[in-house]
Amino acid sequence: MRILITGANGMLGRTLQKKLADYTLIPTDLPDGDITNESAFDALVAREKPDVVIHCAAMTAVDDCESKQDLAYKLNALGSANVAGACARHGARLIAISTDYVFDGASSRPYHEFDAANGGATVYGQSKFAGEEAVRRRCPDHVICRISWLYGPGGPSFVHAMLKLADGSRPVLKVVDDQRGNPTSTLAVADALRGILNRPLLTGTFHLTCEGEASWYEFACEIFRQRGIEQKVIPCTTSEFPRPAPRPANSRLEKRMLRLCNLPPMPEWRDALREFLAGEF
Repeated sequence: MRILITGANGMLGRTLQKKLADYTLIPTDLPDGDITNESAFDALVAREKPDVVIHCAAMTAVDDCESKQDLAYKLNALGSANVAGACARHGARLIAISTDYVFDGASSRPYHEFDAANGGATVYGQSKFAGEEAVRRRCPDHVICRISWLYGPGGPSFVHAMLKLADGSRPVLKVVDDQRGNPTSTLAVADALRGILNRPLLTGTFHLTCEGEASWYEFACEIFRQRGIEQKVIPCTTSEFPRPAPRPANSRLEKRMLRLCNLPPMPEWRDALREFLAGEF
């Protein structure tokens, strides 16, 4: 199987290159893998003839998307449309990576794949939702995989940030406790994508986040506990750390499609964190 990866230099892209190394991989990123240049990307797919394109490239800096809206839509919406069009024209299966931010975060329960998304309240979420819609319109042979609260080898991530802050210079760390999600390792996502790759007839939308849930505060406490670091952490509210882009209170994603399609379940988030920490540090 020949697999072309967009955004291959990003955190998930780097993990995929290691975890899927037994396939024939075609890693692409800027400048050669410019998804905003429709003709150039089409020529790339025509030349490389991948069986599958895993589309990781995106503008993921949530706050920057608020001030750079045109760039966010160019990368996340138009770029995804270009990738989907090239896959459809050249017969490649498309696996597109999306985000929990396509939901508004107001639900009292985890979102499943059949819940209606609307892009939420952020430019990032709205541009990624537009990208999802473009994938659905332009490439029938597609799988959309939503992920959230991602960390992985090399970072940057919340895990790396917390460990850097716990250098002994700060007696107390304040961490937000009123946002809940599923901390998820790129290693776990890569394993789940392997399962999807091995089911070539699967199409649709899947949630690929680890099982279980936490707040950012609980996530931080677990990171320090597993690393054996004595760091005092106190919970705080989102309003104490105002950001340009509003953060969803609920980023929890239910993995209903994995169950319905008899795919392997995602690991529990504490177990995935333990595996990551053992390898990274």
